[in-house]
Amino acid sequence: MKKDNSLILRDIKLHYRLKTDAEFARFLGIKPNSLANWYSRNTMDYEKVISKCEDIDANWLLTGKGTMLKSNATQNVSSDFSFSDPSLNSFTNIIGELSVITGSIFQHNQIIPKYDINSITTLELFFNNNIQKPVDYYSIPNLPKVDGAFSIIGDSMFPILKSGDIIFYSQINDFKDNLCWGGMYLLDLNTDDGEYMTVHYIHSSDKGEDWIKLVSSNTHYSPQEIHVSTVRSAAFIKGFLQICNPVI
Repeated sequence: MKKDNSLILRDIKLHYRLKTDAEFARFLGIKPNSLANWYSRNTMDYEKVISKCEDIDANWLLTGKGTMLKSNATQNVSSDFSFSDPSLNSFTNIIGELSVITGSIFQHNQIIPKYDINSITTLELFFNNNIQKPVDYYSIPNLPKVDGAFSIIGDSMFPILKSGDIIFYSQINDFKDNLCWGGMYLLDLNTDDGEYMTVHYIHSSDKGEDWIKLVSSNTHYSPQEIHVSTVRSAAFIKGFLQICNPVI
């Protein structure tokens, strides 16, 4: 059964005691015709709503299940993580193990957009243009603030990460000046070997401050030293979800 977003929006409107759709649109910071489109298309901009409605529970917003308002109780990270497919308005559980690899302040109720990395020509264009629509959304408690998520491709970080696992990233500006040695990064490279995206740990290089060493957790990959000028764009990986295949 499809989730009725018009009912979700109605409940939010009543909660904030807004009398008209025009008042509701102003509250959300959108145009009235945008709100009308949400109703007619049974959709909404989840990030916009959650940013304006700080006491609304993200899981309820995505699924229509549970309670509308956040609980004051602290939530612990569990092995069941939820996402919704906006095109199908469905709700599914992902079974896996979440790893958080930074000490940043946790965000209790953020909605994380997931993008299709296969349709991205370069990470640089993706960050600069910001026009690709999310293919999914995640609601995960107690994860540091992130910009989005991708399904990983390749085996450079196997066995820590395998193809299909999900990485949660934050875009890095001024890559050289904001390096965290030993951190895991998604990199968009333009090297003599070609243009490609990859996930690696970054270590310092003996060649000098303008060089970095890419280190893989896969023992079949040797460390690679590259000049920082070959990094067109980068994202710091703050967490990842290892998808577990169910045992039959």
